[in-house]
Amino acid sequence: MRFMTWNIRTGGGDRLPAIIDVIKAERPDILAVQELRDFHRYAGKRLRHFAGSVGMTPHLARSVLGQPVAVLVRPPLVIIGRSTVRWRLHHAAASVVLSTPAGPLTVVSTHLNPFSPYRRMREARWLAARYAPSRGMVLIAGDLNGLAPGEDHTEGLAGLAPLYHRRHVNAAGEADTRAVGAFLSAGFADLGLGAGPTVPTPGLGGKEFGPMRLDHVLASPPLAAVARDLRVIRGGAADSASDHFPVRVNLDLVPR
Repeated sequence: MRFMTWNIRTGGGDRLPAIIDVIKAERPDILAVQELRDFHRYAGKRLRHFAGSVGMTPHLARSVLGQPVAVLVRPPLVIIGRSTVRWRLHHAAASVVLSTPAGPLTVVSTHLNPFSPYRRMREARWLAARYAPSRGMVLIAGDLNGLAPGEDHTEGLAGLAPLYHRRHVNAAGEADTRAVGAFLSAGFADLGLGAGPTVPTPGLGGKEFGPMRLDHVLASPPLAAVARDLRVIRGGAADSASDHFPVRVNLDLVPR
């Protein structure tokens, strides 16, 4: 079973066909997507087009302050539960429970606060508690806008203008890893440790990014044990379809 997460940047715009092409080439069974601006408008016309083009069933979570997020699922996977989380979040979280051969799987697509390390950490702590990994197979993924413990962030922070630099450092001026650290402290495993930067792409890289891993896949222990081959998808259309690269991982889910 293949999982993929991707921040497609402000709804994709005229890049949406390229985004769809990348997704069709990777053919994920489960897809977490962030920054789905306007996907809910006009009775969800854009969402229906996107989901139909990639052959998946969507669950969209609208946002009060930021942009919608979603989880999409490819048949024959079946969504047996779904929820939307907006309270306490700058963007939102979309959560689904799937029936899999190995039992129920909870998948959460989220996008944490891009501006404040403190608020981002609070969001992460709250989500980590809500979806505690002791509940079984849980996957939390998306643009967490946070740096991970255990990695060297010197290059990523170097040269950033003060406006963008302070988004990623603590009061002491050091790399702020509290958001991702909150999930790790709650028992989640970071499947992408050492996978390399997920921003910026060559085609849409902006001054707000250095080479950083901001897009994460976090798994409860039972799920981490069956996760294989996490990769940041680079090259081809993925280099310019968004300012973030997609991230994918295979899950070896077998009947209990």
